[in-house]
Amino acid sequence: MKSIALPQLGAWLALAFFLVALLLANLGVPEYSHLLHPLALRGATGVPGALWFNLGAFVLPGGLLLLQAQLLRKAVQEASWRVRLGLTLMQLSALAFAMQGLLPLDQRGVDAAASRLHVLMWMLWWIAFVPGALLLALGLLRQRRGLAVVSAAVGVLVPLLAVWAPIGAWVGLAQRLAFVLWFGGWLLVSRCLIGTSASAPKSLPPAGR
Repeated sequence: MKSIALPQLGAWLALAFFLVALLLANLGVPEYSHLLHPLALRGATGVPGALWFNLGAFVLPGGLLLLQAQLLRKAVQEASWRVRLGLTLMQLSALAFAMQGLLPLDQRGVDAAASRLHVLMWMLWWIAFVPGALLLALGLLRQRRGLAVVSAAVGVLVPLLAVWAPIGAWVGLAQRLAFVLWFGGWLLVSRCLIGTSASAPKSLPPAGR
């Protein structure tokens, strides 16, 4: 029971830290707007409380999800390569998410070296997540068809909201919706993998298929 509960708890804690950071984002910076400004702008170097914001919004959630992925590996040891590779890519996405907090934006602009590194981690965050979510959906399609379809939908919607939707007044809201969907994808994957493993240890698609 302990091995089943821990990954689920990690995902919920990650989401909780993220939401609390968002709720407290205006402290010290009242002009900051969730509707208009990119999330990472609140953690840019030189902004009051940037270190604590980056810790709560990026580093702790990403670290918790990295730990969760490691715990979930026990549930997919006998699974197909699609499931195992999909989980690895999602773990890479979690690492990139955490690194966005360790490599904050530079207020001097996106051409600064620090900003370029942050943007690189942001790109890696969604680029790794999309194939990860789709591979997991394919690997679990026979066992959890409904959840697999939802996982595939999340994998498609995250880049749509994070990359293509943020135009004008949408920039802040669309990006935050993408992040919340990403956390939802982790909760979904945890429930799917743990539930399948707990109910029927041999029910995941065998490796090599």
